Amino acid sequence: MPIPVHALAHRPLTAEAVAELVALPYALPVDEDDDAAVEAELRRRGWQWEDLVCESFRTGHGHVLCSDVFSPFGELKARAFLVFGEMYPVDPDDERMVNGTWLNGYMEGWEQLPGWRGTRPATDQDCEAVLAQAAGAVTEVLGTAPERTLRSAHTTAHGPALTHRVWRTPTHALILGPSADEGPYGYLTHLQLSATPLSCAPDLPPSPTEDTGGPATADDQPLAAWITAHTNG
Repeated sequence: MPIPVHALAHRPLTAEAVAELVALPYALPVDEDDDAAVEAELRRRGWQWEDLVCESFRTGHGHVLCSDVFSPFGELKARAFLVFGEMYPVDPDDERMVNGTWLNGYMEGWEQLPGWRGTRPATDQDCEAVLAQAAGAVTEVLGTAPERTLRSAHTTAHGPALTHRVWRTPTHALILGPSADEGPYGYLTHLQLSATPLSCAPDLPPSPTEDTGGPATADDQPLAAWITAHTNG
């Protein structure tokens, strides 16, 4: 049975947006202490400041990007997270949350971004459809299917288990999936593509249940820990 979600907002991920994220660590560096240079780079790219996530940008493709550093341009050692969806999950095991609507105001902020669309109510299957579309964009850019998949809720505080997909470049891990937004109550969930240095956890472990579509098991914990090392602070 589909698990309910109070609300889902998203803007489809495009191959152009993925390519920009993949190229970001190799761009010409922009000194984060030089405000004028950072502003000039934002204008050149068609980016804007965004306040839905602390110290984040709205890219020219309409998604929200946040990073470990103030200026993410040309930073090989910094993680960058491209948010293309936001969900307000229902925790069926918490009676207080099943009928909770107090975070709808935060969801409205996402829904009102240019080019974003909202669905209320939604389901875990709606969220999976958004992730699957995004996976197609990543595969188009990298020319390969994901190396690993894992259906799990280990990176989120609440809500349904969703699929994580992992790709690697020679220097970075690209991880597509849900992540707690660390914002209001830690309850909302980003649907994001992260680009993080492989040095966060160099060796990708095998997953005995990869590609089965089933829930995570104890055997999946090494892969879950690897994903967490790349996506969580």
